[in-house]
Amino acid sequence: MMKIDEILEYLPHRYPFLLVDRVTEVEKGTSIKGYKNISFNEPFFQGHFPNNPIMPGVLIIEAMAQLAGILGFVTVERKPADGVVQYLAGSSKARFKRPVLPGDRLEMEAEFISAKRGIWKFDCRALVDGEVVCVAEIMTAEREV
Repeated sequence: MMKIDEILEYLPHRYPFLLVDRVTEVEKGTSIKGYKNISFNEPFFQGHFPNNPIMPGVLIIEAMAQLAGILGFVTVERKPADGVVQYLAGSSKARFKRPVLPGDRLEMEAEFISAKRGIWKFDCRALVDGEVVCVAEIMTAEREV
């Protein structure tokens, strides 16, 4: 399990763009699970949408990509402090099943599919209360900074 202080070692993101609150399981080279608590105080709810707050789908994809990036870093035993980052390189097969609302806990899972020349591919899904809200294949690219 990783709490926020360790997550900050693996992700260069900071407020308001850090979208992983906790990693609950990680198996190097295989899979990772974690979550983001969705609060009404999230800055994106001001405009998406007034009087009908819904988490933007692109941020659900970003949250899953951040979690997948942690798995990539753990697998190769590197961190941003080593001069590398995991960029979101692409997503495919994304499907949104239901809205994510204030008060939800966005539980996320990523399973390693493949790696080739620094490009990692993951099968990801996000759930709320055990119900799938989003699925996608996500690619990250490890690059030196």
